[in-house]
Amino acid sequence: MNALIIFSLLLVLMLTGMPISISLGLTVLTFLFTMTQVPIEAVALKLFTGIEKFEIMAIPFFILAGNFLTHGGVARRMINFATSMVGHWHGGLALAGVLACALFAAVSGSSPATVVAIGSIILPAMVKQGFPKRFGAGVITTSGALGILIPPSIVMVMYSVTTNTSVGALFMAGVVPGIMLAFLLGLTTWALAKKRGYPRMRKATWGERLSAFRKSAWGLLLILIVMGGIYSGLFTPTEAAAMAAVYAFVIAVFVYKDLKLRQVGKVLLDSASMSAMLLYIITNAVLFSFLMTSENIPQEMAAWLTAQGLGKIAFLLVVNVILLAAGNFMEPSSIVLIMAPILFPVAVALGVDPIHFGILIVVNMEVGMCHPPVGLNLYVASGITKMGISELTVAVMPWLLTMLAFLMVVTYVPEISLWLPRLVYGPM
Repeated sequence: MNALIIFSLLLVLMLTGMPISISLGLTVLTFLFTMTQVPIEAVALKLFTGIEKFEIMAIPFFILAGNFLTHGGVARRMINFATSMVGHWHGGLALAGVLACALFAAVSGSSPATVVAIGSIILPAMVKQGFPKRFGAGVITTSGALGILIPPSIVMVMYSVTTNTSVGALFMAGVVPGIMLAFLLGLTTWALAKKRGYPRMRKATWGERLSAFRKSAWGLLLILIVMGGIYSGLFTPTEAAAMAAVYAFVIAVFVYKDLKLRQVGKVLLDSASMSAMLLYIITNAVLFSFLMTSENIPQEMAAWLTAQGLGKIAFLLVVNVILLAAGNFMEPSSIVLIMAPILFPVAVALGVDPIHFGILIVVNMEVGMCHPPVGLNLYVASGITKMGISELTVAVMPWLLTMLAFLMVVTYVPEISLWLPRLVYGPM
């Protein structure tokens, strides 16, 4: 009964158009002060201790690194490198967009940042070369979602904080699925381009490819610094995020010199604003989780789901349906912070690996970012392309179906996610 009251109140507040963070906070306060005897001091204490975790510091640093890279010309050089490698195939520039999104995802950790950085450069070039705007928008909107699957990933950090799972293992687990999804999105792009006779570019010489690689090498090196630093034990994921922010600042301002010193203040303010928004959501989600735990709701829901006789296969299918449905109303950060504490205990009880479960959730979040009504990538792409959300929804459909098929494969073939972490960390 309490669970019904809590979720009904949350749903009503969200339907009024209230931001998810405030809806969460008001739900908690209303329930605590009217239906329980929890002292207000406990609420205040939870607000501060909830974000007093070292891992959370990775989020603002990755956001800052992504913003420096977005403004610092790194995206343009990655596009040039990608074009030199795959531009001569059918739909060359579109394929270059998929590859550039995968490369930029590996240094930014954010899907919207990937869509903005790559899309704002490559979409006008695609239209100029003769691609329909709808096709280009479909490619970039869905490929941009790789930003939260290919490590480093802000959503993975949030899952880690919520479930006390290793961030390093999650990052490692995202590598193979990320490469696989990038390949499948590229395959879909190539097949459509070949069928429709879209333009291709001349084949670049190896000299041109080497030159493009050299120019983009400073940006690509960030992948080695972050991932290599974490897995060599040189620094933690949070320290890696801080190193990424400093490195991104240096190459944007002093190496590539595309970002002027006078523009750094704006980048810092934009990053602080986005970080504050995410941290505020996290804080209220921690409060919500505290309320759920104090009312014993996750344990009761876990017991109820187990009592239904759901096996692992049926449970994972139900999880996918719940998360895809939640993607219609909430953005990824909120879904992870609300749903993970509820679903995680059941998954572990049924023998689902925590790392595999984390990747499953992240892939669901990717799909959610590309479909209406609140698909974040759709709104970002809409701003770049000046296309309506309904038109974009039709445009992304072939790639969205590819992502859904990939979601089912990742759900029921855990080795895709667990092979690399087991290779590095041993049996998990």
